[in-house]
Amino acid sequence: MANRKSSFAIGEHYHIYNRGVDKRIIFSDAYDIRRFFKSMIEFNTVGPIGSLYENSFLQLGSETPKLSERLVNIIAYCLNPNHFHLILEQLEDNGISEFMKRLSGGYTNYFNQKNKRNGSLFQGVFKDVHIDSNEHLLHASAYVNLNDRVHQLGSETPKLVESMSSWGEYTNKEIKGVCEKEIILGQFGNSNEYEKFALSSLESIIKRKVEMKDFDELLFELE
Repeated sequence: MANRKSSFAIGEHYHIYNRGVDKRIIFSDAYDIRRFFKSMIEFNTVGPIGSLYENSFLQLGSETPKLSERLVNIIAYCLNPNHFHLILEQLEDNGISEFMKRLSGGYTNYFNQKNKRNGSLFQGVFKDVHIDSNEHLLHASAYVNLNDRVHQLGSETPKLVESMSSWGEYTNKEIKGVCEKEIILGQFGNSNEYEKFALSSLESIIKRKVEMKDFDELLFELE
């Protein structure tokens, strides 16, 4: 793996993202999406891990590891057909790097075996942006939670697969999910207030997309 230009600090938050090599599709069906999502849970542990592929993915438990056992806190996520976004808080030294190594490597192995292909699936080393203020964190959460809407996926061409995001976790208290949401939702009176904030932020993001080059393209240039 290439050397990173940045390091990660315990207790800090980072926007992590990557896309398929040559902008290729990385989630071709609903099972791929669920596989990656399940990997986010199973690989987020300080202990050794087995192979999801070898251990029968469908039989593995779905409990989120206890806080003392996790490498990272997942704050928000969005899995789109050809790229993904995560907001992570590092809990252990080298936690984000180890988590992403497991997640990217494990999913690539699964995808390559499933599709009888070889080689890299993702566009090099994952990209990261340090979230250096509370305002940045709030707006980043809206951007990630609503990332499928940012791209207005399906508005012009059919989607191969539905995106999957943590938006439901933030707006429906019945959904337990995997995210540590209190750092975001604790700043609002209730989830409805956060929903209004996020949707308002989305309007600004989409306007910026129209006025400037694609926002994700800007992100992928930040290396």
